[in-house]
Amino acid sequence: MPKTWDPFSLDPDAALHRLQEGNRRFLAGTSTQARGFDAQMMSAPQKPFAIVLGCSDSRTPVEILFDQGFGDLFVVRIAGNIVAPSGVGSIEFAASAFGTRLVVVMGHTGCGGITATVNAIASGQGPESKNLRSITDRIAPHIEAIARRGTGPETMREAMRANVRASVDHLRHGSAVLEELVMKERLRVVGSEYELETGRVNFFDY
Repeated sequence: MPKTWDPFSLDPDAALHRLQEGNRRFLAGTSTQARGFDAQMMSAPQKPFAIVLGCSDSRTPVEILFDQGFGDLFVVRIAGNIVAPSGVGSIEFAASAFGTRLVVVMGHTGCGGITATVNAIASGQGPESKNLRSITDRIAPHIEAIARRGTGPETMREAMRANVRASVDHLRHGSAVLEELVMKERLRVVGSEYELETGRVNFFDY
């Protein structure tokens, strides 16, 4: 990979602040990003200031929630914001090729992947599709103890947070490329949750 460090990249604190400010604008209805096609933006080289691993849920459009535009974020979305090999590779690529210094794992309330996994643990039966099961099987070990307590809203939220923290831990320690960048303080990996009910993104584990 051509680059693992760019001294001109936004540092993690500044990148996190930029995301928080963008979410505040989203909540206030004062978003600043134009969504129309811009040929100049499209031809410019990529320089995302943050990498986001989020869920595929259609209600969690990452760039909109953070009021960011073309080229600002490198986004990887997969159901349940799980850490699978292709997702890790995508994040390694962005961190290495662009020198991006912040990775955010974003779960959300009302996550279908979490609900399916909790139901599978409760019933003892996973989804019929082996492809869907590959998602719930990755989530289950991290939330099994929580899921045994029931299926109420607070349990679901606690399970979602546990899954986010597991993904954060995997990215910090399950990739030699990312782990080296974290150890050298060139990269920070943090967890977050998006509240569907309020539109707010809360950050934790940083």
